Amino acid sequence: MSKYLLNKFLYTVDRDPQLVERYRTDAAGTVEWWERELANQVLNCVVAEKSTWLVFTDEERAALREHDHVRLFELGAHPFLTLTLFIAMFERDHGPLEYQKAYGRALQQHALPYPDIAT
Repeated sequence: MSKYLLNKFLYTVDRDPQLVERYRTDAAGTVEWWERELANQVLNCVVAEKSTWLVFTDEERAALREHDHVRLFELGAHPFLTLTLFIAMFERDHGPLEYQKAYGRALQQHALPYPDIAT
């Protein structure tokens, strides 16, 4: 499991409106493409440096494909990264603050100590 890679996915997709839409409408295809093309690029690096070993686990891949923010949190994804991305994808389908409240309710089952979100 790579919390770094989960968070990197959430961070990079959230910062590109076209990727947000692509992930909203074709999560499985976006996850597969992103893992193949961007997962091993050095984050925020101008030079074309790449690593070769970063891949999602099957469990991470499934949670990303299903837009399962609760499972992503349990896997160590930072809740602010999932929240901001998922607001960009789904807030338009709800009334004011409805999505954010539903997001919070879905995570209510978790009590302290929360899963470790350190990368």
